[in-house]
Amino acid sequence: MTRARMPRPHEVAAARRDPRLLRALREGRQDEAWRTRGTCQSVDPETFFPAPNEPADAAVALCRSCDVQGSCLAWALEVGDCHGVWGGTTPRERRAMLVAWRSEVRPDPDAADDAGPPVRDRLLTLVPLS
Repeated sequence: MTRARMPRPHEVAAARRDPRLLRALREGRQDEAWRTRGTCQSVDPETFFPAPNEPADAAVALCRSCDVQGSCLAWALEVGDCHGVWGGTTPRERRAMLVAWRSEVRPDPDAADDAGPPVRDRLLTLVPLS
């Protein structure tokens, strides 16, 4: 298995303008029950986790027609999920979006409690930046 490379600056710049990321930024925390309404509920989960040498086109096409695409992508970026298709994006696309996401999303002050730092801050310590 090869190690995933860090996105290049032009990939991050393109991700910042990507309509899927902009939608995720808008819809991020608005819909807590998004999973129950996803188009993926009626599809074999393996469709969204193709082997590395298989195309993800079928999963991405299903996501394009889904009403909760923005919330799904926001969740994947928030938790740092790097496998499969989420919110109509491939892992490679999400790596570039994650850099943009981290610079745009601020922790929810209402979510702070005794459980430690917000999820976003914990992710910054778990995912190497270089």
